[in-house]
This record gives sequence, C-alpha cells and structure tokens, in this order.
Amino acid sequence: METIIVQLPGPTQSAGTGTGRPELLHLGPGEVVDFGRGPTGGGGVTIPLTDPGISRRAGQLEAAGDYWRLSNFSRSVSYVVENLEGAGEYITVAPGRLGAPVPFEFSRVVLPALTGTADFKVFAPQHAYLGEDRADGTGEQTVHPFALDPTSKYFLVLVALCEQRLRDASDTALPGVGDIVERLRPLESCHDLTRSAVNYHIDYLTFAKLRLDLGDETTADGTRTGAKRARLASVALRFGLVREEHLALLPPRGAGRPAPQEARA
Repeated sequence: METIIVQLPGPTQSAGTGTGRPELLHLGPGEVVDFGRGPTGGGGVTIPLTDPGISRRAGQLEAAGDYWRLSNFSRSVSYVVENLEGAGEYITVAPGRLGAPVPFEFSRVVLPALTGTADFKVFAPQHAYLGEDRADGTGEQTVHPFALDPTSKYFLVLVALCEQRLRDASDTALPGVGDIVERLRPLESCHDLTRSAVNYHIDYLTFAKLRLDLGDETTADGTRTGAKRARLASVALRFGLVREEHLALLPPRGAGRPAPQEARA
C-alpha cells in the first residue's frame, strides 16, 4: 500500500485535449526519490524541476509509515512545505536538514527559483485517525481501510455529494460538480472553491482514499462520467463513511454566496 503520492510538476498526460490527469508517483514505506534540476542532458532525478536556479540534486523525499520526510540538500536556501488544507499553515526545512517529518495530508513543496518559485505536491492518503471504537490491548494494530479526515475539504465535498440521499434515501439524484461548488461556497473555508478543485477532490477520494476500481466507467481519454460520483456516493453511504450527523458540517440550506468584501465593509 502506498504511503505517499507525488503529483509531478509539468503538463498533464493528455494536455492536448485538456482532459488528462496529472502524472502521479506512488511510493510505499521506505521508498526514496530525489528532486532537482538533474544532471546536464536530463534524467537523474525522479521529480524534475527545470528552473536553472535550482540545484541539480536539490533534495529527497522518503515515504515513512503514514507520513513522509523531506531532506534539503541546499547549503544556502530553505524549502517551504505548505499545508494545502490549512489557513496559511506551513513548515520551513532549513539548508542541510535531513529527514524532516511532514505531518500534512495535502502538501505543496516550494523551492525558491530564478522565475519566482518551483513547486510540486505531495499527498499522504493513509494518515491514521483515532476511531470511535478504541480498544486497548495487545496484538497487531488494525489499519482502517478508509482513513478519512472529517476536518478536510475533500470530506466536505463527499458530504455535499451524499447530502440528498442522506436526507431522503429514495432520492437517487446526485448533485453535479457545479451544484457542489454552490452548496459549499457559503462556508468561509470554501469561498474560493472552484469546479476544478471539486473534480480534484472527487478524484482524490475515488483513487487515493477509497481506492475504487471503476473499470470501464470512465472513457479512454479520462473524461469524467456520472458513474464516478455515483460509485463514490454508493460506497460512502453503504459503509457509513458519511452519516446524518455529518450534515451539520454543511452551511444551512438556502444560504447564499458570500457578499463581495467591499459590500461587507
């Protein structure tokens, strides 16, 4: 089972059609990859960052348990790891620091570069959370197959996706991506939510968190279908990953979009 997933920088696999997915690198516990500009002529690093201001071998990632470590091989500049689910939360990895543990589930690694900054994203989908039924005792620890963080934005997307069926089990309709955006926008944490962000969270839930095998339910070029949302909602409701009490995380029904800043002043 992979510990972390790295979203490699650069164009998607099907950039010409606009329907491709970003290239992903899956790492299991103990696996190590380098990032940087690479040697002259290309190659040599797994995560390429092409800016000439970045060292040929700038640093290293190591998958470890349900988190990951970052090593900074630079002798002069610090790297920043941003929490993509936090309100500006970040950690700084000093020059020469080896094996700095990163606790975030959604991260962006940012390096100073001649063109401003260079970055790539790292996800730790197997983060462990204390369950409702905790049993003390000996023996091998049970790993929950669906480790979801109810404080995350992807969980809000999942609740909004399942809301209609939670309120009325006979209602088989599912909201579209645009409906989910409008449903969550009144929340302060979702004021800037976009359709592409919701699509990303749906992909993350489907392929990284719940590890669903959709088979032929998506087209060859990666185009989305309603089958993906339907399968995601079905599994979430069937296994009780989203329940009625989670509806309290959503804004009151009928809440409008936030007013512009100048109108609230």
